[in-house]
Amino acid sequence: MRIHDLLAKHHKERVADLHLKRQENPHVADVLEENICRIVELRKQAELSKSVQDRIADVFTLFSGSMAFVYLHVLWFGIWIPINLGWTPIKAFDPFPFGLLTMIVSLEAIFLSTFVLISQNKMGEVADKRADLDLQINLLSEYEITRILRLIDAMAEQMNIDEAFDPAIDELKETVAPDMVLEEIERRSKQAKER
Repeated sequence: MRIHDLLAKHHKERVADLHLKRQENPHVADVLEENICRIVELRKQAELSKSVQDRIADVFTLFSGSMAFVYLHVLWFGIWIPINLGWTPIKAFDPFPFGLLTMIVSLEAIFLSTFVLISQNKMGEVADKRADLDLQINLLSEYEITRILRLIDAMAEQMNIDEAFDPAIDELKETVAPDMVLEEIERRSKQAKER
């Protein structure tokens, strides 16, 4: 089979697959459906590429951020404190001020905060990747829009349309330099802080 035939076959399969998905939600455009599938696949790959340590940290973070974690601690403290205050027939093993309980809770807090920080670092890495992707897409969009604007403006000049001679359009046709925009934002932020 030639490459052209293989590509055509792949395209037909993809369109057929998308058509099946479109039947699930006919209000979603094909290109949007394809992008959604790509994003889901990227997230699935990112999840599969996590190390064992990252998965353990995620499980602990997920559990420690749940109501089950709160209920477990309410139950634990609800049993521990009355026993060690002597309110039950069970002999106190950690009398007030509950030194053992304090040590256990402190150790738990150290480990939980470490797990949360590990998960946040991973989430920060994912957010940075998404921000980089957003920036690249936005820069590409800016470039494409500028090119289209130049073409439309050239057509308007050929047709002698008055809007073609608008100075605001000339300004919009200029390519945006992201580094210059960032420098200007930083400069103005410093000025605002100095006031």
